[in-house]
This record gives sequence, C-alpha cells and structure tokens, in this order.
Amino acid sequence: MRYISLSLFFFFTFSSLSGHSGRTNSEGCHRKTSNNTYHCHNAKSKTKNHTYTKSLEIIDGDTIRLNGTKIRFSGIDAPESYFRGKKQFCFIDQTKVDCAKLSTNFLKSSIGNATVKCKLEKKPDQYNRSLGECFINNQSLSRILVKNGYAFDYPKYSKKKYSKEQDYAKVNKLGIWNMKFEFPWEFRDRIRGK
Repeated sequence: MRYISLSLFFFFTFSSLSGHSGRTNSEGCHRKTSNNTYHCHNAKSKTKNHTYTKSLEIIDGDTIRLNGTKIRFSGIDAPESYFRGKKQFCFIDQTKVDCAKLSTNFLKSSIGNATVKCKLEKKPDQYNRSLGECFINNQSLSRILVKNGYAFDYPKYSKKKYSKEQDYAKVNKLGIWNMKFEFPWEFRDRIRGK
C-alpha cells in the first residue's frame, strides 16, 4: 500500500511539474498549466477563426487586447474611459460616478481566471481594431455585460442582438441602469459637437 501511494505521489508530482495534462478537447486542444497557454496538437483544429487566451489585457468595458490583438466587442457599447480627452461619467443623484471604470472592472471580474475565446469578424472597424464576440465557459461576454447593465446593445451595429439582455438589465435597474447616463454613442456625438 505504501508503494502504491508513493508511485501515485511521483506520478502526480511529475504531471504537475511538466504542466501538460494530456487531456484534449474534440479539436485536439488543451491548456498547458505550466505557462497558462492554450495550444493544439491536431493539425486540423479549428483555431483559424478563434483566438484563445495566452496574454490578456482589459482595455475598457468593451475592448480587450488578446495575444497582442486589440479586439472591440462588436454590437455592444460601454461607457467611454476617454474619448477625445474626455471621460464619460454617470450620476447617482448629484454624485458623479466613473461608470467607465465600473464597466471595465465588471468585465475583469467576469473573466477572472477563465480562458477567453474570441470569434473574430473578417473586417476591422474604422480604428483598425479587430471586431468579434468573446466567450468564457461558452458564455458570451457581450451578453454578460449587457444583461448586468455594464454595456449597452448598440443597435446601429448589433441589429438588436442583445436587446433581450438589455431589457432585462433596464427592468431590474442593474449596473448603469440604476444611474443617470448618456448612451456612449450619444456621449461621443456630444463631444464631437453633433
């Protein structure tokens, strides 16, 4: 019995040191625990249309940098951290609230340590950012943000894809819906002088 326990100890110790679980998904891909990267062994894996977490930076409530690629979540809009030198604020009574920071922090906490997977569109936006929808645990981050009131359905580009989630947040006064605010596109138009 002591011999089996010792063997198992060496097996698990070696496995954790090597950082390679050996378990792959249906596409032949898995996470390497030693350096927290996602990679594939199967040459036929479908990674062409997807980007997986290797390095991640949260820029604001609707934009991330994943593996060096700046990705704007298409179809949603979050409060502006800075637009032409101006910061967007919301208000609770007369108190100014940094709702852009709230949105960014909500996105950070939603992701936590989860693997981020993004499906990118073919064409970038006017600022040359990649456009796409990103997921954690097969859940859309865009839907999570909108449903919790930290981003908005952007009907000009979404075709109201997230309107159900937005209605839920609005009715339940979640996140920014509990404050006085401008939609981010209205804020940008005001700063542009439109």
